[in-house]
Amino acid sequence: MRESRPSKRRRSLRRLLTATVPALALTVAGLMAAPVAGAQSAPDTAPSSHATRTTQNAKALTDPQRQTFHATGKAGQKVPTQHLCGTASAGHASCFAQRRTDIRQRLASALAAAAPSGLSPANLHSAYNLPSTGGSGLTVAVVDAYNDPNAESDLATYRSTYGLSACTKANGCFKQVSQTGSTTSLPTNDTGWAGEEALDIDMVSAVCPNCSIILVEANSATDSDLGTAENEAVTLGAKFVSNSWGGSESSAQTGEDTQYFKHPGVAITVSAGDSGYGAEYPATSQYVTAVGGTALTTASNSRGWTESVWNTSSTEGTGSGCSAYDPKPSWQTDSGCSKRMEADVSAVADPATGVAVYDTYGGSGWAVYGGTSASAPIIAGVYALAGTPGSGDYPAKYPYSHTSNLYDVTSGSNGSCSTSYFCTAGTGYDGPTGWGTPNGTAAFSSGSSSGNTVTVTNPGNQSTTTGGSVSLQIHATDSAGATLTYSATGLPTGLSINSSTGLISGTASTAGTYSTTVAAKDATGASGSASFTWTVGSSGGTCTGAQLLGNPGFESGNTTWTATSGVITNDSGEAAHGGSYYAWLDGYGSSHTDTLSQSVTIPSGCKAKLTFYLHIDTAETTTSTQYDKLTVTAGSTTLATYSNLNAASGYTQKSFDLSSFAGSTVTLKFSGVEDSSLQTSFVVDDTALTTS
Repeated sequence: MRESRPSKRRRSLRRLLTATVPALALTVAGLMAAPVAGAQSAPDTAPSSHATRTTQNAKALTDPQRQTFHATGKAGQKVPTQHLCGTASAGHASCFAQRRTDIRQRLASALAAAAPSGLSPANLHSAYNLPSTGGSGLTVAVVDAYNDPNAESDLATYRSTYGLSACTKANGCFKQVSQTGSTTSLPTNDTGWAGEEALDIDMVSAVCPNCSIILVEANSATDSDLGTAENEAVTLGAKFVSNSWGGSESSAQTGEDTQYFKHPGVAITVSAGDSGYGAEYPATSQYVTAVGGTALTTASNSRGWTESVWNTSSTEGTGSGCSAYDPKPSWQTDSGCSKRMEADVSAVADPATGVAVYDTYGGSGWAVYGGTSASAPIIAGVYALAGTPGSGDYPAKYPYSHTSNLYDVTSGSNGSCSTSYFCTAGTGYDGPTGWGTPNGTAAFSSGSSSGNTVTVTNPGNQSTTTGGSVSLQIHATDSAGATLTYSATGLPTGLSINSSTGLISGTASTAGTYSTTVAAKDATGASGSASFTWTVGSSGGTCTGAQLLGNPGFESGNTTWTATSGVITNDSGEAAHGGSYYAWLDGYGSSHTDTLSQSVTIPSGCKAKLTFYLHIDTAETTTSTQYDKLTVTAGSTTLATYSNLNAASGYTQKSFDLSSFAGSTVTLKFSGVEDSSLQTSFVVDDTALTTS
């Protein structure tokens, strides 16, 4: 009896729900805080695995809808801001956060379907060429003064609005402690520093959404309390610590260097300050990465963005300068300053081109923020994406070994100074922007490369007949999710590899045995390879033409083919290409794998061609990222990979030359893998393997 498939009909219902849920969400907007611009609600507990969490975050960072840049001003434009902390007195630090006052703050519920103003996580990843994966299992600490009682709930709104996975105390992603590590006895609430804390944890989330976050709150803004909180952050296991505060230098602070900031194996980032040219501490500590600020705007160049020194007026802009007290570290080689020079690197800080932040204790919801308070946590997140620092290293030295992996900022200044590069940007190193802004993660890793790992899947030994066309997809992965470039040596004559996709194609023209090596490399220099033998035989011989597959149109139901339960079906949820039955792989809208296979012997001396009709429909909306995939293989050879990006109306016939398998038995297999959300259906019908 042919199998009915009631369970698969639920897939059609899933697709209907996918279309109707956004409309329902808009209905209740205003009654409750609703995620905006396609955001997903943050769950109270952790996703089922790091992989699920990473997939969700990667989707959020690459979704074209989230790439839209909501401009709020022009570089250097004077915009009204509120400095959230006052000027620091001796022995104290001030936070550097600035909040725009010309852009009305709004609660999440008031935004309805609109998107917040300011740079989004996707914008920052685009501007700085950051991988959409990475950071899992790593912790970034944020050190600030006083308590923000709404830190966790505001962070949940920020992340859910942008589609990022939940980061809460309940799921172990977020922790809020005092300078002694207490989770219950927290410092006094403070509206100014609360805004700083919201900015800091939002920026860490934006750059490294897979990272865990520890917010360490000092009892006060004194140097000693903030220093104690710094030590506590390291004690709690953070390998990356962000500090968006500082003050004027003093001779006593060289002792504080050793007491609070000398933590080998930990990347400590410190804001360069917002008062224009003039050194700030602890940015001038020899043990930290001093982070300057830029204005970041979209451009028509190949990068899509452009940056200049952030400078609004003679008293407002990124800090920089030559320390009067701190010794120059060995890795800093500029010649104009005999002591520590500030800064090392930079990132966006101009409030006129600022970032979106959500804060309901120091503020009234969504707002646009700036200051080097934004750039320090951004760089801390980039360090985390680059991987754990060397155990004995002071990671501030890393960018100096990878200057080609930074965007050099060459325009603008933050004041007047007798030594030009102290305050004026130019080619190479300068005070306001250091060596530049992130171009990927390579500049923030130890060693000669990023520390990334590239793994190339060995396709196994290959055989081809002269005159036969070849289509072999090479698969490789990068541990940081970076883009790969492919190459190959020893390919049979007539074949070549596509450097962007890794597809080997062409027509083998010369018989022989070839020792082939395929390699993949990312922009940081990390690479991997796989070697195998490729045998090209001479064509010829006699062959009786035939169609070799059994039950090629699936009209006999579950016979001849080996398939996951319910794959071969006459379910009305999809249409057959011919007849009533077809093979339907995936389409559940949840993590699922379906397979369909049949083994067949191809006679010697035959040319063989595999054909089938394929229809793909999907509820995915992205036009750039593969989430659900169908892989077609013949033995160990991958013939093709299709995904949600190939969705189209109707069936398309696919054709592959299998002449290289003549004289052998080969298993033809269709493998569909669907991720945790939004269905993609792969429908196969009217297969054939014909010989001639």
